[in-house]
Amino acid sequence: MGILEKLPATPGKVLAVHVAYESRAAQRGRRPKQPSYFMKATSSLTGSGTVERPEGCELLAFEGEVALIIGTEARNVSLEDAWDYVAAVTASNDLGIYDYRAQDKGSNTRSKSRDGYTPIGPELIDARAVEPGSLRIRTWVNGELVQEDTTSEESLIFPLPQFVADLSQHMTLHPGDIILTGTPAGSTVVNPGDVMEVEVDGAGLTSGKLRTEVIEGAGAFDRTVGMLPHVDEKQRADAYGTDLDTSGSSKPDLPDDLRKKLEQTPTAGLSAQLRNRGLNQVVIEGVYPQTPGTKMVGVAKTLRFIPGREDLFKAHGGGYNTQKRAFDELKPGEVLVIEARQEAGSGTLGDVLAIRAKSLGAAGIVTDGCVRDYAAVEEVGLPVFSQGAHPAVLGRKHVPWDMDLPIACGNATIIPGDVIVGDDDGVIVIPRDIVEEVVDAALEKELQDEWVAARVSEGNPVDGLFPPTGDWKDKWQQYREERT
Repeated sequence: MGILEKLPATPGKVLAVHVAYESRAAQRGRRPKQPSYFMKATSSLTGSGTVERPEGCELLAFEGEVALIIGTEARNVSLEDAWDYVAAVTASNDLGIYDYRAQDKGSNTRSKSRDGYTPIGPELIDARAVEPGSLRIRTWVNGELVQEDTTSEESLIFPLPQFVADLSQHMTLHPGDIILTGTPAGSTVVNPGDVMEVEVDGAGLTSGKLRTEVIEGAGAFDRTVGMLPHVDEKQRADAYGTDLDTSGSSKPDLPDDLRKKLEQTPTAGLSAQLRNRGLNQVVIEGVYPQTPGTKMVGVAKTLRFIPGREDLFKAHGGGYNTQKRAFDELKPGEVLVIEARQEAGSGTLGDVLAIRAKSLGAAGIVTDGCVRDYAAVEEVGLPVFSQGAHPAVLGRKHVPWDMDLPIACGNATIIPGDVIVGDDDGVIVIPRDIVEEVVDAALEKELQDEWVAARVSEGNPVDGLFPPTGDWKDKWQQYREERT
């Protein structure tokens, strides 16, 4: 008998929780105050077997979860009584194809409701035999344990019965309905040939291992009836489980293709696209490259100085202080951004620290203060953006205080993991989740501006050409399609 035949009734709906585990919230850098949900098609339900990753897609991610099976019709039930309406629990794998996640705008309809994208089973655990806070969820990929957590109050943001009580306020839950209760940290991308196993256990009972193997499926998406798969940096980071945690950890370095596009794009063009999206406070004011013609692209690591005070500098300025640790912990591709309160009365780094940053593969340094050993720092060859030179040592105006936290540099907010781009016009900050769409739009605008400049050079007036309208717009579109 298959798992679907073991349910108390044919499921009428599958409801899934967005974020429920403390570990997942910490990984994502966002902790919900109340539960939120999305729905999956019942046609996505299946048991152990295979799941297709469509040809042309790359980001199929697993999420091992505890599934609640409703046994009794529930409408406006209390939190205290909610568990009585659960007939059974079992293992589930809330699979999703992130190549379609951005287009779904939070509904997850195409990304998570594909046929076979909700395996459950293989056995049911009687909910009467277990306490809702005593279950364990584990996931293996190719035999390696990648997820392990419990449903205890220390692990879950919301207790399992709360989902039943909450949802029953808004809809009637019928026998057979399924609630997927969120995944702990450890979810990531799997590929054809990978085998996932999920197990739920508690009180000596087990669901058995739910086994799913990834195979390559047909693609052939029809662009005339819907969106094609698309991957951007935000979806790639989320799928691999490397989203920003603003408590201090940065995302990995930029992919080579994205970095190359950013290197080709002037900050003026990127700034215009950010303004089009309502972001105006993205320029780090008052800083310019030490060497004209410098281009800098990287991921932000942050360091903050507080105003100088003799007693604090004595305790925090000497020895292996925060400034030295920040430089020592730089990773390849990172830009160290220093908050110095736009104070030009002291240096914030010198040649030794610049050499250290260069040796670690840092992409550059930005400070809204000044630089000492200015000529020697320039010889290091690392991109450095600052207010200029000052000979005084750090202790004259600053105390190195903390690192890897949101800071203010040049009247702009920088979060660890933001994308930093600098050139002769200055330095801008791009939120990581929109960087790809911003740079693509900026490159297209650059192409259009080049085409317009060529037409003006031919003697055409700018009226109707800058920006292109009417016939000029048609000619531009033709040119753009040919270039594409």
